[in-house]
Amino acid sequence: MAKIGIIGGSGLYEMEGMKNVEEVTIVDTPFGQPSDNFITGTLEGTEVVFLARHGRGHRISPSELNYRANIYEMKRFGVEAIISISACGSLKEEIRPLDFVIPDQFVDRTNKTRESSFFTDGIVAHVSFAEPLSEELRQILIDSARKVGAKIHPKGTFIVIEGPQFSTKAESNLYRSWGMDIIGMTNLTEAKLAREAEISYATLAAVTDYDCWYESHDSVTVEMIIENLQKNVGQAKRILREAIPRIGKLKSFSAGDALKYALITDPKRIPEETKKKLQPIIGKYIK
Repeated sequence: MAKIGIIGGSGLYEMEGMKNVEEVTIVDTPFGQPSDNFITGTLEGTEVVFLARHGRGHRISPSELNYRANIYEMKRFGVEAIISISACGSLKEEIRPLDFVIPDQFVDRTNKTRESSFFTDGIVAHVSFAEPLSEELRQILIDSARKVGAKIHPKGTFIVIEGPQFSTKAESNLYRSWGMDIIGMTNLTEAKLAREAEISYATLAAVTDYDCWYESHDSVTVEMIIENLQKNVGQAKRILREAIPRIGKLKSFSAGDALKYALITDPKRIPEETKKKLQPIIGKYIK
């Protein structure tokens, strides 16, 4: 069976129900230190690797996350697919707080603060990213969410902003005019790196509130958001327990050969140190 990665966003810092649990400390990677220790074990009979994206206690802001270290270690653990759980705001009236969205597209409004590629220091690769989220994982999430009775939207465009500040009202209305559905601060960078690492990736987006375009947004309190977040996290865990065993039984994943035609640098020109650093990612193509 495939090994599945789970990246828990705001409010999801652990997974109850895991068996044979082991906490693995990663002091450092070629890209620095990950967000937290990795939790390995089995969930519903499937091997999983769990990471709290922002660290337990929510210590790391979206702009400070070491996305490369997080995904690099998922690759070294042998993960073939990642499910990301993320809180988000709604940009459409019909997408209500406590709903879930299984997005099929991203729009990037982040900046170079985030390192979003493994391919630097003498090596270049251009992966296909037209479909940034893996359809095989999306369909299982959709089916699983429906099975546990969650209110879901089976597609949508997720605009990812830099943060850590929320949008201005002018920005929020601009994104609505573009046809965006939900808004958050993390997933796209993860998705880009997962694709480069040949790991299939999908997002379960939990709506906590309407973004600031909404007329009654000013009456939203932190307490209300946290209450919705806690409700969403409980439902997200039920969805995961349903989805993970099905994902584990998949024989292949769409991102499994993402680098096959993407590496463009002459192997003879790649620095040996770079080859060594990227061996877990490029090893089947370049020795």
